[in-house]
Amino acid sequence: MNKTQFIFVLAFILVSFNTAFAQYGYGNGYGNGYGGGGYGMGRNSMSQMDQTPSKPKEIPVEVTVAKIMEKLKPELNLDELQTIAIGNVYTDIIKSQTAIMKDEKLGQTEKSNEIKALFEVNERKVNEYLSEEQKIKYKALKEDRGNDKKEKKKKSKKEE
Repeated sequence: MNKTQFIFVLAFILVSFNTAFAQYGYGNGYGNGYGGGGYGMGRNSMSQMDQTPSKPKEIPVEVTVAKIMEKLKPELNLDELQTIAIGNVYTDIIKSQTAIMKDEKLGQTEKSNEIKALFEVNERKVNEYLSEEQKIKYKALKEDRGNDKKEKKKKSKKEE
């Protein structure tokens, strides 16, 4: 095969590949091919369809516990040891609550009962680390928080 025939064959192959790829949106064409967005769905559209919508990101337990302790520490005048111990109790409780909520075997009433029991255990464990004065303040804080929730529910029902 001489040099001229080789160049013609090579040029023909390159043009053929370029034309074939351009029809499917791969070349530098105008994107009107089968995959370029003019007719049908392109590669980008397909990859977007393959992606499932992601769940909302869960807030880490440590962040939640830090917020709780940020409120409790000054209100109850906790020392560092109490802060760490009570923080660990809340961490365990929140992790257990999350596990209960994710358990698909349990019915709604069973979940509710287990969470109530969990909070009772939490109450006892937290009170073990508090002095008598702190226990009274803690109980008052919990009652205030409960009253705030009830007021918010009443307001939201009135607005409806």
